[in-house]
Parts: sequence; C-alpha cells; structure tokens
Amino acid sequence: MGFAGAMVVAMAVDALLGWPSWMFARIGHPVTWLGRLIGAIDSSWNRASDPPALRRAAGVAGALLVIALSVALGWLLQFVLPSGWIEIVLVGILAWPLVALRSLHDHVAAVAKPLQAGDLTAAREAVSRIVGRDPATLDEAGIARAAIESLAENASDGIVAPVFWGALFGLPGILGYKAINTLDSMIGHRSDRHEAFGWAAARIDDVANFIPARLTGSLFVLLASRRSGALSCMTRDARRHRSPNAGWPEAAMAGALSVRLSGPRIYHGSTTNEPWLNEGARDPLAADIGGGLTVYRRAMLLLAGLLAILAFA
Repeated sequence: MGFAGAMVVAMAVDALLGWPSWMFARIGHPVTWLGRLIGAIDSSWNRASDPPALRRAAGVAGALLVIALSVALGWLLQFVLPSGWIEIVLVGILAWPLVALRSLHDHVAAVAKPLQAGDLTAAREAVSRIVGRDPATLDEAGIARAAIESLAENASDGIVAPVFWGALFGLPGILGYKAINTLDSMIGHRSDRHEAFGWAAARIDDVANFIPARLTGSLFVLLASRRSGALSCMTRDARRHRSPNAGWPEAAMAGALSVRLSGPRIYHGSTTNEPWLNEGARDPLAADIGGGLTVYRRAMLLLAGLLAILAFA
C-alpha cells in the first residue's frame, strides 16, 4: 500500500474539482482516450467474417495490448517522478482524473432532484445518462431503482476499484485498471458482435473487480444505519445477481435502504428477467436516492480515512 497517500490526494482533488467541463471540452478525458484506442482495435480486429475462435483470440490480444500500453504509460510516468512526498502528491494529481468520486455523486443527485419535484420527464432524461435501460418505460420506482443501482455498482467500478489498484501499484495499477474497466464497458457485453471478441475483456474485469466489489459492499454495510439488514441482504442475495461482482455493493445498498433492487428491466425493447435483491421489500422512491447518496458519501470518507491511516502507518 505504498501509494495509499497518493490515492487520498486523488480522491480529495476529485471531490473538490471533479473533471471540469471546460477541460473536457478542450482535451477530453483519459477514459475517452482509452475509448478511442479500444474502438479502433474493435473496428480493425473484430471482423464478422472470422470464425468465433479467431475473434476470441483477437479479443484476447486486443485486451492485453490495451492493458499493457496503459500499465507501461503509468510505469513511465511514475519512473520519471522525483521520489519522496513529492512523488506521492504528483501521483495523486495524475491519478485524479481516474477517480470518478464527484462525477458519480453529481450524476445520481441530478436524477433525485427532478424526481422529488415530480418531473418524470427530466428524471428519465437524467437517469438515461447513467444507465442503459429504456428510460421511457420507467416510473418513479424504476427511475429510483436505476439510479441507486448505478450508484452502488459504480461506487465499486469508478472509485473503490481504481483506488484499490492505485494504492497497491501507483499509476501502473490505476491506469491498468481503468483500461480493464473501459474494455469491459465497451466490448465486454454479450451481443452478436462482442460475444467472442469481448470474452477476455469481461473475464479480466471480473477478476480485477473481485476484491473491490466485496470491499465496497462491506463499506456500505459498515456505514448503513441498518447494518444488520445490509449485511444479511448482501450475504444472502449478492450471488443472485447476473454479475459475479456487482451484486455485492447493490445487495448491500438494497439492505441498507430496506428497498428491493434489480429485478426485470427493459433494454432496447427486450425484457430481461433479473432476480430481485432484497425481494419482499418495498420499491424505492425519490427520497431513497438521497439515502443512498448519504451511505455513499460516508463510505467514501471511510475509504479515504483508511487509506490515510495506511499511508501514515
């Protein structure tokens, strides 16, 4: 945990500044840069005319290439930095764009505000920016459920996991993880085009998120006002989720708020019958998004505190 202090710096800078819109307009964002590379590889190497075995092999090679380049860039940047406390600060600043602490909070809060005001149209538009399900089919409970699920899952993928790998290995760790996570989000889903080509991206992402997902769920349990409910729901229902990892923070959040999450949802006109997490509990309402954000803020403060303790120890 030699870079735990650097991750505290990254979290603090992101909490204060986020990623300013003027900066995004001028230079984009590291994840968008990764996305362009992955998109180019997908376009060139993922040929529909190739047999599935060849497309899977190409996907393995493409994923390893993107991850290797990202880790190499992180190592190079870290290698040229001066040693000592200056290195910790500079690593933290360079890692700042890869920690989506404020962005996640603001995007979820942007759903809660119009939903609490009864403006379903604005709430559907806001939630469409953070989930892939069809927003037009969502009522108040569906919108609240989607926002809370996105908050729980992305707390793991967007903050805890990159900070975990960054604390272990510095810039190579956090850049390598962001490459893995971006690969999964772009090509790791099951579709005709990416079933074979994205196989490696999805499997690597499952491994990279194994510990962070369970750590995120545990943080939610510790900071929930209903700890016993959060713990029992997480240990009982996490494995029911379609993802081997996302179920842990989502089930913990469902138990913390005493609401049911997951369940059937509609993507691109097709209904997927996902099992419920915390089945039998009530549906979430607009106010529960605020409750979820409270648990999230407490959990992120605890994470930063634990990293600070590690850094000074």
